[in-house]
Amino acid sequence: MVCIPIMEKDPASLLKSSKRAIKFGADILEIRIDVLENPNTEKLKSLLQEMGHKLIATNRMQAEGGFFEGSESERTEILLDVAEYSDFIDIELRTKDKYRSEVIEASKSSIVSFHDFEKTPDLEELLGIVFRERGLGDIAKFAVMPQNIQDTLTVLEVLSQVKDTIGISMGEIGRYTRVVAPLFGSPLTFASLDVESAPGQLDIQTTKKFLDELGNWRS
Repeated sequence: MVCIPIMEKDPASLLKSSKRAIKFGADILEIRIDVLENPNTEKLKSLLQEMGHKLIATNRMQAEGGFFEGSESERTEILLDVAEYSDFIDIELRTKDKYRSEVIEASKSSIVSFHDFEKTPDLEELLGIVFRERGLGDIAKFAVMPQNIQDTLTVLEVLSQVKDTIGISMGEIGRYTRVVAPLFGSPLTFASLDVESAPGQLDIQTTKKFLDELGNWRS
């Protein structure tokens, strides 16, 4: 599946961009609650229902590239409130155990994620992170920054060894992994609509074109 993150500051823009993303062929949307200014959960639940599309809700912590400025309890409480209206909830591995467990339990399906915008852990460490995520939630996710091409191959090696895992090598060096990761078992890749939510993200049209060509090649 191709997922488009929706990063808007107000509800009207959120709904407008979501409809555009669906029109462009997004299989699933990632609603970045942390980007919203003063998110109102009642309004947010209404918007999620109105979208009528497969959704991932996340309220990304600042330590992993997010913008939410409240406390951990406030951050995760919002996720608990919208869990019923989302197909997946993405919660970070480094979230405190108490809050993380509550969110996972409330989710229809959970994605436990890890982001490192500075480096790529070595193979053993990255596998350890993924195994921890897989032990907690339904799907594991990691997005890491490569320093060289070998780091991108480490990401693909992890994907070849572990099922139900989304793996991303960010930045220019890792850009190609966003379209080849599905060949290694990743169930999801991310593409941009207007604004990248992470370095190296391809736009939706380019991503779908490459995936279609890879599909033809495999068949």
